[in-house]
Amino acid sequence: MLPRWELSLYLLASLGFHFYSFYEVYKTSREHEEQLDQEFDLAIGTLPGGFKKDQTDFEWSFWMEWGKQRLVWLLLGHLAVSQMANRIARKHRPWFLTAYGMWACWCVLGAPGTAMVFLHTVISFCVAQFRSLFLTWLCSLLLLSTLRLQDVEEIKRGWYKTENEYYLLQFTLTVRCLYYTSFSLEFCWQQLPGGRTFYSLPWMMAYVFYYPVFHNGPILSFPEFVGQMRQPEKRPLRLSLPVLARGLGRLFVCWCLAELMVHLMYMHAIYGSAPLLKAVSCWTLGGLALAQVLFFYVKYLVLFGIPALLMRLDGLTPPPLPRCVSTMFSFTGMWRYFDVGLHDFLIREEGRGIES
Repeated sequence: MLPRWELSLYLLASLGFHFYSFYEVYKTSREHEEQLDQEFDLAIGTLPGGFKKDQTDFEWSFWMEWGKQRLVWLLLGHLAVSQMANRIARKHRPWFLTAYGMWACWCVLGAPGTAMVFLHTVISFCVAQFRSLFLTWLCSLLLLSTLRLQDVEEIKRGWYKTENEYYLLQFTLTVRCLYYTSFSLEFCWQQLPGGRTFYSLPWMMAYVFYYPVFHNGPILSFPEFVGQMRQPEKRPLRLSLPVLARGLGRLFVCWCLAELMVHLMYMHAIYGSAPLLKAVSCWTLGGLALAQVLFFYVKYLVLFGIPALLMRLDGLTPPPLPRCVSTMFSFTGMWRYFDVGLHDFLIREEGRGIES
């Protein structure tokens, strides 16, 4: 362990580097605002002072738009249904949540989108009955590949009026692929007949249609989901309220920080302008790199933090939230600690595959 004075010195140097490089990006954003506005159509900002908003990060703009439209209300509906089912009929809570997840899916994706998710899940379940790891992986890859078939894409686009609805279906099918693959692989590894009690289609549907993680994750393996869903209630409602308040407070701070970054630093727009990248200073380039990765980190604190909070209120233990990228010095650390759920899923499947 280094002496405290030395750690403090390194911390101050790191903070100074961060803030000065961010200041250089801020200056470049202000100096070239008109040019970037003409090229990338910056949005009218909500901050006082006439700041505009860089909306060229598709993922952030996409999820914020959907959140304002329907997703926030559907997630609040899940919370209400879960708490009511927990008080009235906890034994049957998974089936209440399954029904709600299917209804919420129908609300945002329509009948064709819901049928597509259901069809993929049933196909994966049927293939899993052969108890072949090769067939399970092949089935998942083939189902995933259909997302990029041009004819299939055109059919799915015809179901919706806007591109955003089509992209939401694509995101949902991609994440659901990880979930039904997890179930199918776990089913293949079950050797004893007595161990198959929960490896049934109803429990698979409860796992796939669990709504907080339905559109974007994070990933929770099937054994963890079933084991935690069947546990008795860990805390009464009065103890859940402080958890909800703290979680909402953290989410609000992270959301404000992300919005502040896209208002003060047009990092994504600058990154998309090759002539401007050639003209800026080295400090600005370093600030752009830092701003990009830190915005990605803050963005996923929000996108994963919302479902993680709902999972805690449901009595589940979500994967840890992403770790700050400024505290990691290798891409190995990024891989292990940013999307912990996905990392654990892939490591688990790889390890079980080697054992088989």
